[in-house]
Amino acid sequence: MGAIVHLLAFIVLIGISGARYEPNWESIDSRPLPEWYDQAKFGIFIHWGVFSVPSFGSEWFWWYWQKQKQKPYVDFMQRNYPPDFKYQDFAPLFTAEFFDAKEWTDIFASSGAKYIVLTTKHHEGFTLWGSKTSWNWNAVDVGPKRDVVDEVASAVRAQGDLRLGLYHSLFEWFNPLFEQDAANLFKTNYFPTMKTLPELYELIVKYKPEVLWSDGDGDAPDKYWNSTGFLAWLYNDSPVRDTVVTNDRWGYGSICTHGGYYTCSDRYQPGHLLKHKWENCMTIDSKSWGYRRNAPLRDYLTIEQLVANLVETVSCGGNLLMNIGPTHDGRIAPIFEERLRQMGQWLKVNGEAIYNTTAWRSQNDSVTPNIWYTSKPTEKTVFAVLLKWPGNGSVILTEPVALPGLTKVDLLGHGPLQWEPLSPRGLRVTLPQLSFSQMPCQWAWTLGVRGAR
Repeated sequence: MGAIVHLLAFIVLIGISGARYEPNWESIDSRPLPEWYDQAKFGIFIHWGVFSVPSFGSEWFWWYWQKQKQKPYVDFMQRNYPPDFKYQDFAPLFTAEFFDAKEWTDIFASSGAKYIVLTTKHHEGFTLWGSKTSWNWNAVDVGPKRDVVDEVASAVRAQGDLRLGLYHSLFEWFNPLFEQDAANLFKTNYFPTMKTLPELYELIVKYKPEVLWSDGDGDAPDKYWNSTGFLAWLYNDSPVRDTVVTNDRWGYGSICTHGGYYTCSDRYQPGHLLKHKWENCMTIDSKSWGYRRNAPLRDYLTIEQLVANLVETVSCGGNLLMNIGPTHDGRIAPIFEERLRQMGQWLKVNGEAIYNTTAWRSQNDSVTPNIWYTSKPTEKTVFAVLLKWPGNGSVILTEPVALPGLTKVDLLGHGPLQWEPLSPRGLRVTLPQLSFSQMPCQWAWTLGVRGAR
């Protein structure tokens, strides 16, 4: 009788989670990517940590100051802090007194994003939750004295339209255990056994994220990190095994080769269709992922640039993960909030051409510049996004093929348009004469070509 019970339990488990994955890349990479991720298209990255206190130069402040001793960082510290000031002394100043997870989540939802990815621990090793393996170097013991990850996770779930993602750095610049393993050429694995893996299991079990964004392999191979062993557990037995999505940063050499979706590099924009699902992680402040108090306006991408990034990324089959850096006291600076809300305004009009779409046979127009395509094959619809509004009253779409009696064209947010077929293929679409206030949106415009191939 006991054997039958165990067999039934095993059958139930298989039915829930699908195939069992083995701890090797061939098996791990065979897992289908959960559909929700490709349909979502757009997420928000959040870089927040102790580096937000100096908020100077980069989120790599500690490394550039102490390891590389770059002059701008050394001079900054000499001008503003006493000689015996240590990086650890920034942690009590990471106060987060204005941090309101609901307010953050409301802003993220207004952007039209479908998921967020919060840095739970960057390469500095400071965790935004009370990690059991990061005593006195976490947001519960020092600084905010709050479980930031829990507050964000709870607010995201209460909001309802967003999915939770968590970023986690595998390595830590100055952790003695990692330094010892590195000195041993990673023949020992004290650091992943005692630090990285316990943290990963804790994050998954406690907060149940649907995106796990791994980073920072420290030039150590995936076997050192036991990445395939962890991912096999994640896909087989974790509480998010059916919906969780992971990236490709699981050890030296794994990027753009293994994992759920590829990132390949920061700010990755191939400009053409890839065979594997990918993500363009980029940042509104073009020079830094963390908040910079001294960032000039010219370093922030304009809304036109951000919309173009989203459109080109989705046209080429990717997702856009757009980063902001909150202040040390927990505020989302007005320029970040403005950009996020502007994206939401654009997506309210043009979201049909972004969400739940697939890449088309052409990514951009081969003749007319600044036009990118997406499609919904089941609806026989092609979307042409115009990054520039033509000044001559019409636009030529070279790629679509009109179907007699079936094809209709509309401007999203406005209505039907007149058009004529071209030979051997293509359409000339007459654009409406609209004043600025009559335009359906301000930055890029979408033509829905319905009933075409």
